Amino acid sequence: MLVSERIGQFFLESDAGRDRLEYTEYGSGESWVVLLHGQLMPRRMHQPLARALAAEGLHVVTLDLLGHGRSDRPADPLVYSMTAFAEQVIALLDHLGADRAVIGGTSLGANVSLEVAVMAPERVRGLIVEMPVLDNAVEAGILAFAPLLFAARFLPFTVNGVRLVTRPVPRGIVPFWAGIALDTLDQRADSVAAVVHGLFFGRFAPSSKLRRAISAPALIVGHPADPIHPAADAAMLAEEMRDATFVRAKSIFEWRVRPERLNQEAVDFALGCWQTKARRSRRAGS
Repeated sequence: MLVSERIGQFFLESDAGRDRLEYTEYGSGESWVVLLHGQLMPRRMHQPLARALAAEGLHVVTLDLLGHGRSDRPADPLVYSMTAFAEQVIALLDHLGADRAVIGGTSLGANVSLEVAVMAPERVRGLIVEMPVLDNAVEAGILAFAPLLFAARFLPFTVNGVRLVTRPVPRGIVPFWAGIALDTLDQRADSVAAVVHGLFFGRFAPSSKLRRAISAPALIVGHPADPIHPAADAAMLAEEMRDATFVRAKSIFEWRVRPERLNQEAVDFALGCWQTKARRSRRAGS
């Protein structure tokens, strides 16, 4: 089923200035779903899932958070934090005129979704949380991103050099996920350093106490053999939350390479969030 796709933008005013954020809408109607990307990745990573959800009648929006994709990329670390990203999602809902939405995301986007649920629970119809970064992922996250912060801050030619090589490659001639990888490598050293610095020294996720207070239904997807996003974090989150469904992916590549099963889980969950307010907790295996 073909669905309409539209690119939009809105602006945020703050003491630091005026920043532009870009998004894509898929489909129409009042059953809203917002999808958020992983760290340094573009919103386009969720295009296949957005199309699958919209084909079932949902109104899906993918957003480039500040510092990502085609949104502005200021070089000020003070503008980057999980709470600031959550505020951007709420501002998007205000801009769209959406009272409530199912909020979902991957990695960074998963944690931002949790922040939205804590900050504005009345705006959240449900949560789709893939690969949350919680207590069990702290050390691996530091090992993965500390070298990137160092390179972007002190060896900026390395990050900018990769951008010079990858940016000219036409995305239309490479496979979809190769294009996403190229987009992820298309970074400026100053903004990368700011994003990673801001996230390193801020709250990376709501506390366990706050997570336990989230009442929105949640679909939580964990991956085996993923050190930065251990399945133990996803399983722990599912135990903490009041109305959670835990789904174990077959591998870290399943939702990217063979998405049919997990797409259907997401479709069923999102439709259920809009069709009924009461959902029974369940747990699902691979």
